Amino acid sequence: MTDITSAKTPESPTNDLTDLRERIVRHEWDQFQRTNNEGGRAACQGNWPVFHQMRLAQFLTWDAPLLTGYARDLDEADRVGRNLVTEKYGRMMASTAPVEFARDIEPYIPRLSDDRVARQERVIATQVGWARDFRERWPKLGVAMRVLTTAEDTTQATSFETYLRGELGTYSDATFALYEAMIADRAETGRNLTEETILHTVRLGGFADLDEAEAAQ
Repeated sequence: MTDITSAKTPESPTNDLTDLRERIVRHEWDQFQRTNNEGGRAACQGNWPVFHQMRLAQFLTWDAPLLTGYARDLDEADRVGRNLVTEKYGRMMASTAPVEFARDIEPYIPRLSDDRVARQERVIATQVGWARDFRERWPKLGVAMRVLTTAEDTTQATSFETYLRGELGTYSDATFALYEAMIADRAETGRNLTEETILHTVRLGGFADLDEAEAAQ
C-alpha cells in the first residue's frame, strides 16, 4: 500500500494566509516537542514531514478568522504556561485511560461548561457522520484513517471521534464558536469536511486527486 503521507510536497504559494497556516503548524510542532509521553518519546514526535502534511491539510480547510483565532489561542497558551497539544492528548485519556485521566489530568486542565460540551458533541456527531460517509466512498483511503468511534478506542488506538473531542476541548470559546459556525456552514451547503481535508492531504502527498490516491493504495 502506498503511504499517502510520504510522497513529495509541492511548493506552496507565498501569501499571508499561507504564512499564517505555516506558523500555526510550526507552533503546534514546538508544543508537541514539549509533550511528554508516558512510554517515552513517541516516534511521531520526530517526524516533522508527516506532522506538517497532516496538520497543514486540516488548516487548509479553515478561513482567516478561524486561523487567526486559533493562532491567538496558541500564543495565549504560551503566555500563561499551557501547552494545547499536551492538553489535547490529555483530554483523549478520558476515553483511553479514564483512571489516569481522572487522577492526573482532569484536575489540572480547564473545565468545559455543560453548554460547551453539548455544542461540541453536536459538532462531533456531524464530523463522525462525514468521516463514515468518506470511508464508505473511499474504502482504501479509509483503511489508513483512525478507527472511527470512541467505542472502538483501545490503549493502543485512539479513534477519530476521541481525537476530535480532545482537540476541540482545547479551543477558546471564541475559536470554538468560529469552528462551530464553519461546521454548520459545511452541513448547510452539503460539503464534507473529512473529504476536503483528505483531498488536501493527498495533494500535499503528490497525488492529483482522491481517485488517484485511492487507486494507489
